Parts: sequence; structure tokens; C-alpha cells
Amino acid sequence: MTGRIHLASRNPKKIGEMQRILAEHVPGLEVVGLDDVPAYPEPVEDAPTFEGNALLKARAGAAATGLVTIADDSGLCVDALNGMPGVLSARWSGPPKDDARNNTLLLHQLADVPDARRTAHFACAVAVVAPGGRELVVEGRMDGVVVRAPRGEGGFGYDSLFEAVEFPGRTTAELTPADKDAVSHRGRALRALAPRLGEVLGS
Repeated sequence: MTGRIHLASRNPKKIGEMQRILAEHVPGLEVVGLDDVPAYPEPVEDAPTFEGNALLKARAGAAATGLVTIADDSGLCVDALNGMPGVLSARWSGPPKDDARNNTLLLHQLADVPDARRTAHFACAVAVVAPGGRELVVEGRMDGVVVRAPRGEGGFGYDSLFEAVEFPGRTTAELTPADKDAVSHRGRALRALAPRLGEVLGS
């Protein structure tokens, strides 16, 4: 499959992660990010769900660029916090977005929570929208626990605080890119999307 697709993100680590996974499953795609297309007004991510925010971004990108656009929204859902930060994950500690400050706040909020109750999962919704209006949304999930101190230099967001159930003893920031892609919420969503991407690219 060949084609050009717009990825509505400026996060270089997220773009790299998405490009890696899509290239493995959908070879021949040229992926261009927000910095590779003419600037356009980006929507406020004010939907109450990951799916809603992903669709907001993908629809805006498709309308502005004329390209099939892919966008995701994802976050950490902590059971002891009733599923929060959830859709507020990136701005949990308030503006401007700051991973270190978000991590510090989360650790403070969970300081008195025993290890057995520090369960959580990452959730991801990936939306693809074609300029003609065709839309597709897939979801992925990664279960695990929140640790008590950050570890690891890889990843981004809350990765240094999260151990996936498949890799106990290592945070997702300590995993190789291949290991993280294999179990991550975004990796699972993109692998679910890949076989169906042709439906949208051909629309």
C-alpha cells in the first residue's frame, strides 16, 4: 500500500512510535506531521472521551490539509482515582503541559495508596478521517500498576511511573521501543487499525 497520510501531532516521540508501528504493518506510507503541513487552527481537546478528542483532531486535520488524517488521544486511568487523570492526563497539573509536573502530582495523590491498589491502565483511541468524510476509530489498552518513583529514560508522559503487566519490574520507560510497541495501548490500537487503513485511504 502506498499513500500519504497526515499525523496530527507535534510530539516527536509519539510520531516516532506511530511511524514505527505503521511502517511495520502498512509499508509504503509517507507520514507527515503537523510541522510538515501548512499551519491550521488546531481544535481545543474538550471532548469527554478519548474517541471524541481523537476525532476532533483528525477531522480538523483532514479538512485543513486535504489528506487522510490520523490522530490519537490517550491517557492514564488510575483505579484509585476513579479513572483519572483519564482524558486530562496531559494537563493534569494545569497549563502548560509538563510531564514532570504531572508525574509529581500523580505520585503525591497516590502517596498513601498501598501497592495492591495502585492498578491502572493506559487507554488510547486512534481516529482516521478522510477528506470525503469517511471515519474510523479503534481503541487499545495496556494494563499495569503505578510505581512509587520514576524509573527509566525512554518513553514520555507517565511511562516512567507505569509497569505493564507483561513486564513486571520494568517501567515502560525502561523497555526497548520494540517491547513497548508490542504491549502498548497505542501499539495495540494501531495494529487493529492497520488492516483497515486501506478502507479509508481508498475512499
